[in-house]
Amino acid sequence: MNIRSDRRADAWERRTAGPLTALAVVFLVAYAVPILRPGLPRGWHGACETANLVIWAVFVADYAIRFLLHVQRVRFVRGHLFDLAVLLLPVLRPLRVLRLFTAVLVLTRRTEAWARGRLALYVGATSILLIFVGALAVLDAERANADANITSYGEALWWACVTITTVGYGDHFPVTTDGRLVAIGLMMGGIGLIGFVTGSLATWIVDRISVRDEDAQDATKSDIAQVLAEVRALREEVAQLRRAQAEPTVQ
Repeated sequence: MNIRSDRRADAWERRTAGPLTALAVVFLVAYAVPILRPGLPRGWHGACETANLVIWAVFVADYAIRFLLHVQRVRFVRGHLFDLAVLLLPVLRPLRVLRLFTAVLVLTRRTEAWARGRLALYVGATSILLIFVGALAVLDAERANADANITSYGEALWWACVTITTVGYGDHFPVTTDGRLVAIGLMMGGIGLIGFVTGSLATWIVDRISVRDEDAQDATKSDIAQVLAEVRALREEVAQLRRAQAEPTVQ
């Protein structure tokens, strides 16, 4: 029963991976267009907001279905606490910007599966996605504030790059609560990526050193074996010479 249920959950995730990824891309486009083109007619703004709400509801439904299909539901929730928080917190209007990270989670899962075993590809795609999304989110949060110093997407993009790398020049910074929440998310993402890259690089170096040590050990063993074989051959030749020299004496 448990195995069957787990297989059903895996089958659901495989079937919905493609459609959810497409919806995540549509979500990002619908979120980005009103921010990058603030002069759009009100109807287009409403259509984009409706699309965002509908797709976000689909993500919530997907989480609920995966929860129901898994047998160990408590373990599933513990392993997806961040997903749950990102899905539920946007219900609060001041935190609606967090809906954007719902799409990021979906795309990140697909990027990880697609680029598995390719560290540079995965890290690069994830970094670009976080920078793009973080710049959109902070611009959305800051632009309407009178004291904001992030008022264009270029400034938001520069701020996102500086923040995700934990450099922090301080020339641009969020002043709103939503903007600071976005900053916290980018900082955590940047630290996570740096830690991931550092750990992977250290593992790669250790593996390379281990391989070289093993190769060196194998080469040393091969050299020793060759020397021993030559010593045995020399001993046999010496023994043959001694026997040859001793034969006339015996006669």
